[in-house]
Amino acid sequence: MRTKTKHELRRFRDALRFSALLWLLPAVYPARPADRFLLSPPALQAGPLIEVEAQPGPQPPCDKEPIPAYPALGELAIVKSWSRSDLGRDWKPPACTGWAEGGFTTLVTIAARFPHSSEAEGLLRHIGAISELAGMRYWSTTHQQWRTLIGSAYALTDSQPGQRREDFTSHEMKEGKVLYFEQVDNLSGKAIYRMHIVEASASRVVFDVENVSTMRYYFIPIFHPGELQSMYFLDRESDKVWRFYSIVRTGKNANGLIAGNESSSVNRAVAFYRYLVGIPAAQEPPGAR
Repeated sequence: MRTKTKHELRRFRDALRFSALLWLLPAVYPARPADRFLLSPPALQAGPLIEVEAQPGPQPPCDKEPIPAYPALGELAIVKSWSRSDLGRDWKPPACTGWAEGGFTTLVTIAARFPHSSEAEGLLRHIGAISELAGMRYWSTTHQQWRTLIGSAYALTDSQPGQRREDFTSHEMKEGKVLYFEQVDNLSGKAIYRMHIVEASASRVVFDVENVSTMRYYFIPIFHPGELQSMYFLDRESDKVWRFYSIVRTGKNANGLIAGNESSSVNRAVAFYRYLVGIPAAQEPPGAR
């Protein structure tokens, strides 16, 4: 019985680490064999790496140069898992995130450039295609195999469960709009999320997502409303290149069972990034073994 319980706990922590990483955009580009990932310390490292200078803390591209900085087009995406020992338990989020509560249990950022030749409307249409998230895969360090991350996902008419509707259209993804969707994670189950379109122009798309329902595991609360937050910045650099930056955190009061599995959070973040730029989810190597 003890062995079984220990195994379930490991599976549970692996699943919940980024159950609300909240979702990403549908794949819009063919994979490029040269695409790999740079995992900055203290994240687990896999494959050829580029040494990154220590930074004071994450900084989204809000009228400031981002930290970490964007790599060049064709270079590795920079995936960084931040440590509370470096930033402190009461770390203050950048003002542009709108996150009022300080601190975190987990904090992951991704900075990248990716090829994209269509207008922002195409990105907005894919962001709104909630149902296409179903089947997203990631590398499970517990099981040492590729597994399904998102079992099902669908748009909602409001914040109440069961009010399913068709995917959001690009015309609905207007600046200032608040939309809701429901998503089923591989082990943590069903939860409702709020998506807020912060900016939506021809050259810039910014949106944030957070859970509005309590997430439970066998009736045990894991995340209370607002404890799973993410924000995404997409900026057009040229006719064929866009920049991507994401910052994802779980609140400092989140259930401690989700902490301590850094490789899982890295792999889930990488899965969402791959989904965005069109790299096959199960393409070797994973972000971390």
